[in-house]
Amino acid sequence: MPPAPVRWCMALVRWFPVVFITAVVVWSYYAYVIYMCFVSGVVDTVAEQVILLLLYHPFFLFFGWSYWQAIYTEPGKTPKQFYLSEQDVARFESSENEEQQRQILAKLVRDRNLPVQCRTATGAYRYCEKCKCIKPDRAHHCSMCGTCILKMDHHCPWVNNCVSFTNYKFFVIFLGYALLYCLYVTLTVLKYFIRFWTQGGFHNDLGRFHILFLFFASVMFSISLISLFGYHVFLTLHNRSTLESFRAPIFRSGPDKNGFSLGKRANFQEIFGDDRKKWFLPVFTSLGDGLSFPTRVDANVASSYNTMSETNPATASPSFGDGVTYPTRTEDIDSDTLLGARQRWAEEGGEEETSPVGASKVHLINER
Repeated sequence: MPPAPVRWCMALVRWFPVVFITAVVVWSYYAYVIYMCFVSGVVDTVAEQVILLLLYHPFFLFFGWSYWQAIYTEPGKTPKQFYLSEQDVARFESSENEEQQRQILAKLVRDRNLPVQCRTATGAYRYCEKCKCIKPDRAHHCSMCGTCILKMDHHCPWVNNCVSFTNYKFFVIFLGYALLYCLYVTLTVLKYFIRFWTQGGFHNDLGRFHILFLFFASVMFSISLISLFGYHVFLTLHNRSTLESFRAPIFRSGPDKNGFSLGKRANFQEIFGDDRKKWFLPVFTSLGDGLSFPTRVDANVASSYNTMSETNPATASPSFGDGVTYPTRTEDIDSDTLLGARQRWAEEGGEEETSPVGASKVHLINER
């Protein structure tokens, strides 16, 4: 670990991207609201000023609010029950082979009843050598934060924070509101930008700088935000993190990039919650605890059982047979065809009956 002065300098440097974004946003507020709408006089009427400012401030408010939440929301950290004790660490590190280590981790998971499904490529439970803990599902170690983060997406320098379970919703809507903010500024400044090029309607260089730079900055940020926001919308609808999009999570059955996908609507609600009124507000509404997540297999099994439970035994069609013996299928090679294929279910002692489909023959079995 580096000495304290070095760590302080590194922490200070990490805030530079946030300071840069904040400075650009504060300047854009001055250039748009103070200079363009009031000082420069380029806005033609008071009514136009009112409309521009009334529409501008909601975008600015939600953009700033979501950005604040993405920056200052504490990332979810691994709970204590996932950490190994000193005795367990010593026993784990002194193991002679990987099989013994796998057994130690498996026993700890069983004894503590940890909700862990993900595995390594060898089938063992995931273990962080730096934190000395069993990793919860979808958790990863962040070298910048120095700990394992719940449902880690990535460490973002623009918010100087880990984008994870606790603030992923804030990060996504921050990208969305930032894009809307930049598009609004671009479209409303376009009129005065064209006037500058066609009529030269600014009396000083400062006016030219504010309008030109405001237009070009908003256009460039819009272009970059479209791709970034679109990518995270894709991840949201498929219930993947950025890390999982590059390396699929591994289950007992093997790697499955769609293992946590429950359908687009359920995937969206897992991050944005059930309350529609709060979907696009920078308040925490995500479902779950960040430790365990429903999987596609769980959802399919639950759906199957729900369908079975809805069947009324009184109205259901009766099953045939005695549950002990079952007919078997043999193929008639000489007469098998693609359409109207003849198939026979044969067993000694059966009687022949003609199938209503094509000219196939079926032997019904009457076990004597």
